[in-house]
Amino acid sequence: MSGLRVLVADDSVLLREGLVRVLGEAGHSVVGAYGDAESLLAAAPGLDPQLVVLDVRMPPTFRDEGVRAAVQLRSLLPRTGILLLSQYVEVTYAQELLGSGRGGVGYLLKDRVASLAELKDAIGRIAAGGTVLDPEVVAQLLGRRNDPLATLTPREREVLQLMAEGRTNAAIAESLFIGVGAVEKNVTSIFAKLGLEDSGGDHRRVLAVLAWLQR
Repeated sequence: MSGLRVLVADDSVLLREGLVRVLGEAGHSVVGAYGDAESLLAAAPGLDPQLVVLDVRMPPTFRDEGVRAAVQLRSLLPRTGILLLSQYVEVTYAQELLGSGRGGVGYLLKDRVASLAELKDAIGRIAAGGTVLDPEVVAQLLGRRNDPLATLTPREREVLQLMAEGRTNAAIAESLFIGVGAVEKNVTSIFAKLGLEDSGGDHRRVLAVLAWLQR
């Protein structure tokens, strides 16, 4: 993957500068770094970034400024990838951001990013139009819509969660210690129970799950 034009926004100077350094070492060009969402939104259209990495809670209220900015960026710059990198899961606006059915978006929790390689991999997948979600984010999103999930078996719920994280059938099988054929049967059953058409592609399956969450 060639280097990307990246914008960074985080109110913590240490984290912001750390991201700038890591992204630079990975071959990307950081064209702007900001401590608040308002400054980011003002600068983004003129800088034409390919990826924006931002925190969820930033000044002035430290509630949901970052994720609301991400929703606005999707409207202003629809081809720009978005990576929310935070300590918190903000469910309402995250559903709006993820439920649009478009890829090129990620939501990772800072404390659970195990390595720089994991972060670089996430950036690559987002830049390629993929969806990257921390399992805790997926769990909280799924938890907001309990009734439609009531018909799923425990195994189907496990498969659905792993699907929403962007796992392939082979990766799901490995994680759950079952065969790929068993995963395929669970996937077919999940889509049937939720009234979702099985589009065949793993990426589109993730988007279908996220679109269902927003219904």
